Amino acid sequence: MKRRHIPYVIALTAGLQLMSGCNNFLDIKPKGTDLESNFYRNEDEAFKALIAVYDVVGWQGNGYVTRVGTFNAASDDHVAGGGGPTDINDFQVISNYTLTPEVGPHNELWRKGFSGVFRANVILTKLPNIPMDENKKKRFTAEAKFLRAYFYFDLVRMFKNVPLFTKPVQTSEMYNVLQAPPADVYKLVEQDLKDAIAEANLPNTVPIATEGGRVTKGAAHALLGKVYLYQQQWAAAVTALENVNGTTPGQLNATYGYKLLDNFANLWKSDLASKFNSESVFEISYTSTSAGGWGCVSCTEGNVLNIMVGPRGYKTLTAAAPDYASGWSFLPVTTSLFDAIHFDPRYKSTVANLDSLEKNNIATYEKGYMNTGYFLEKLAGRLSNKTTGGGAVELNYPQNIYDIRLADTYLMEAEARVRGGESGASGTRSYALLNAVRARVGLGPILATIDNIFDERRLELAGEGHRWFDLVRSGKAATNAVLLARGFKPEKHSILPIPLLELDNTKMEQSKEWGGTK
Repeated sequence: MKRRHIPYVIALTAGLQLMSGCNNFLDIKPKGTDLESNFYRNEDEAFKALIAVYDVVGWQGNGYVTRVGTFNAASDDHVAGGGGPTDINDFQVISNYTLTPEVGPHNELWRKGFSGVFRANVILTKLPNIPMDENKKKRFTAEAKFLRAYFYFDLVRMFKNVPLFTKPVQTSEMYNVLQAPPADVYKLVEQDLKDAIAEANLPNTVPIATEGGRVTKGAAHALLGKVYLYQQQWAAAVTALENVNGTTPGQLNATYGYKLLDNFANLWKSDLASKFNSESVFEISYTSTSAGGWGCVSCTEGNVLNIMVGPRGYKTLTAAAPDYASGWSFLPVTTSLFDAIHFDPRYKSTVANLDSLEKNNIATYEKGYMNTGYFLEKLAGRLSNKTTGGGAVELNYPQNIYDIRLADTYLMEAEARVRGGESGASGTRSYALLNAVRARVGLGPILATIDNIFDERRLELAGEGHRWFDLVRSGKAATNAVLLARGFKPEKHSILPIPLLELDNTKMEQSKEWGGTK
């Protein structure tokens, strides 16, 4: 994945480069680069172009920036951590809310989003004229539209004011880029997802061994429901999410094969047997065989968060010690989350309590920056998952990341129903949805109130990158004591600033929240 030190919406006009990258859902991997003028001649090249769009989903940018890492650092569940107050500075400045339009993770997240949009637009423009099987062409089109919607949804919820491209940008237009009203961006996202769902050739399920990670119709329904939820279109969100969650919460959805795993811990099995399980709706793929090295960290297909969140200087003292890889101590769990989850059944699968291991002479570790003694068990790298394909061990851990999983969609539908007027009492579907998630971990039923649903989201989805968005979209961030103590200003920090470099070289304007006029 190349990086250019010029405004990214301008860089996208230079021509498509297809490169092997961060998604390994198929055995076929494009190697090297191909200029756009020499490409899109047949089905094989169309398929490689589609892989290039998927490639951006797993983007791990310069400075180790990912969306999950960024918004974990920004939330009340984690702090930046690492080796010191400037270690991966993008995480530090969003964790303590000192980011500026020039400095922060938004630069990389902007690049990721528009790289994905650009690649999707290119293949959507080229597909109609490629001689290939028509049914496959329709499926590729549906997948590309889903992916364009996926990238644009991230962009609009992070930045609010973004340009809207439905075709590749021409060089003559590159300095005249303007932002679109957020409602127009959401309209495109909705239409792309509706088009994907309507396409008969987009499958309900895929063979995991050869196509794990490719978009399914269920994933399109799930993302559409989430998009409606963010716009407070409660009835539409319910309709979309019902398709994913099935007739009876907690039971198998026979259409898409979705079902909550019986054991919450199995979502995070260290032997990686958890990949593409029945609870996974849309999953980001990583591998230990890419041979990624220090010369191009962003080129690796290993999950960099696995090494980043592990305890620093970890050493085992007894055979009972977990086989954590010695990591970089980023994103330690806050005492706020620890106190909330400590007596919950999901605690041991969520939090690695190094403080307890050390006090009981089971293991030792070095105290990194902002150390709390608690680390993210869900993503901590394991020695048993070391690289098998060469390259730097630290960059080639293979754990996948759930982008959307079934417990999340259950709780989103429950929220949409309650906000739409359902009581949440026993006998309602919102009650059944919330308590299916709780029953899976052995907890008794409670009323489906908004507060109960959000508390459940925090405990169920901790460390998966959702918490900050949940706090902001619900308005709860404005009164969250942990965020306010770290400098969070709701009138400013509820969106990311437009990167300064984009403003200096285009007609785009900074958002009002960040002192601009847009």
